[in-house]
Amino acid sequence: MKHFFFAATLALSSLPAVASPAPTFAFGAPATAAKADRTVEIVMGDMYYEPRSLQVKAGETVRFVLINKGAVAHEFSLGDALMHAKHQKEMIAMMGQMDHAAMGHGGMQHGAGMQHDDPNTVMVEPGKQGELTWTFSQATPIEFACNVPGHYQAGMVGKLTIGQ
Repeated sequence: MKHFFFAATLALSSLPAVASPAPTFAFGAPATAAKADRTVEIVMGDMYYEPRSLQVKAGETVRFVLINKGAVAHEFSLGDALMHAKHQKEMIAMMGQMDHAAMGHGGMQHGAGMQHDDPNTVMVEPGKQGELTWTFSQATPIEFACNVPGHYQAGMVGKLTIGQ
């Protein structure tokens, strides 16, 4: 039996590791705060960002400090309009799961269902602060947006232009 266990362990350890590929973004990649060229503070209010638009340069690394002064959780997500539309559908599905849990059909806590690990997105609770550091790779217009259901449609979106 001992030999079988050892052989099985050896066989499994020699298999190549299978991991899902990390998401890639045409407009850049996450970075560490230590590599930031500059820091930009963004206030998140109820259905607005301040400032409402930003300009960065291709190759620049920006550390975003996100301060939620609103009464509800808000998201800061980098992407184009199509990415935001897809993410909004995912958020609606998460909200449905949260409602299901609230009816006693699961152990999900309110707010915990809204957490995700997208490298281009940060959720910030009311009265709290969050950070996202990003290196922008090419000149292209994108948006920063809150994809909590209804927030984007209420105007919680800003223009981010990546220039040369």
